[in-house]
Amino acid sequence: GVPLRGRRIVAYHDHNADRARPEIMAAIHAGKSVAYCSDAGTPLVADPGFRLARDAASEGLAVLSVPGPSAVLAALSVAGLPSDRFIFAGFPPQPAGQRRTWLKDLAKVDATAIIFESPRRVKQTLGILCELDPDRRMVLCRELTKKFEEIIRGTAETLARDVPEEGVRGEVVLVLDRPTQKSPDAKDIKAMLVERLADMSVRDAASAVSEELGMPKREVYQLALSIEKDT
Repeated sequence: GVPLRGRRIVAYHDHNADRARPEIMAAIHAGKSVAYCSDAGTPLVADPGFRLARDAASEGLAVLSVPGPSAVLAALSVAGLPSDRFIFAGFPPQPAGQRRTWLKDLAKVDATAIIFESPRRVKQTLGILCELDPDRRMVLCRELTKKFEEIIRGTAETLARDVPEEGVRGEVVLVLDRPTQKSPDAKDIKAMLVERLADMSVRDAASAVSEELGMPKREVYQLALSIEKDT
């Protein structure tokens, strides 16, 4: 709705960015003002415009922000998950193997994680997250701020089950809670000690494992002694 009054509109997106950027940069150098805006969400967030900002800044040109709507912060605001520390990870890779590795690494981060996902692939992503940690709390936000906005809360397991096989409609933001804290059992503790005892003293191995698990050193040390005695 902004009147153009003779000003040009230049398309700039993933497919033409390298061709369009020189023309835009030339206009800025010629003393013209260039406004970069997005048709959805905040410009430069998961958006090719960051290269334009990077190049302009590297040439000493002013880059100013006029904050717009952000699906990242909108989702975080309504999710009801801890917001004191969060990470925006963008879109997962499309190839299945790369996506699994990417999600596995992200699932270990001790922060609320926010990701964008294609409505067609969200079912697959939820399936992987369910395999990694079925009890992880998460929120699926669909069509934020629009007429058919929908917020679905649950665990990875319940969301993976409830989302249809064909996926959902509209733009999707997934918000993941921090990793589920699980108490290690005796078998896990023993395995960790055995691994460290291969090249560490009993005292050092017990100290390393107790610190990693947040367990009393004396308790872990006694278990390490029993393992060394048995071997």
